[in-house]
Amino acid sequence: MRIPSRIFVKFSCILGLFGLGTCISRETLPPANRVPNPQKELSARVESKQKLRVLFVGNSYSFGVPQAFTKVAAEHHRIVETGDSAYGGWTLAQHAEHVGTLEKIRSRKWDIVVIQEHSLVPAMPARKRNSRMFGPLRFLVQEARAHGAVPVLYQTWGRRDGNAQLRGDGFHQMTARLREGYRAAARSTGGVVVIPVGDAWEREMIAGRGRELFIEDGSHPSTAGDALTAATFYRAIFEP
Repeated sequence: MRIPSRIFVKFSCILGLFGLGTCISRETLPPANRVPNPQKELSARVESKQKLRVLFVGNSYSFGVPQAFTKVAAEHHRIVETGDSAYGGWTLAQHAEHVGTLEKIRSRKWDIVVIQEHSLVPAMPARKRNSRMFGPLRFLVQEARAHGAVPVLYQTWGRRDGNAQLRGDGFHQMTARLREGYRAAARSTGGVVVIPVGDAWEREMIAGRGRELFIEDGSHPSTAGDALTAATFYRAIFEP
């Protein structure tokens, strides 16, 4: 169930009177406190756990990743439990207002919360990107940390032929914008690890093997795409 932002904020304020919530607007959320070494934060959590619990928050780009990540971890004799809150076409703004996503994050079950924005938003011009992404992202990052998890960002890839609405765009141009968008987003949170999945896809494209990563729509991942994404997560989390 999705709750309109104004209603959610007012409801949060009411709960806050009883010590059950916080009265805060996603749009006016202040920058998070700086984390000096996000990689150290992530590595310390991984090293302290025999069984790692990972929640994926995103959209259709995250549908196949939890299972693929669990599989690649098992192949390396690592125990991983995954869950997801992923809905086709969703943005972080929608997740920040979604009771189901927030309940999962607040369960205190997770060691890592993976956060993935809509495939177009981080590649938008900076002002538009920042206004749509940074407030909801900071909220979700702070929720993850407040409830015992280490947040990370899932940097996605450019569409096979770029953004169809931009003349002359292509995979590499869009991937470059996404890379910069996620790096800027990480800075806006005070510091989180960015899992560079888009960079791994770009290397495969340069090597001439990238087109098999996509399904027919030139956007979503094939089984091979999910496998590469999962392998990138494994390296970033267990072998940084």
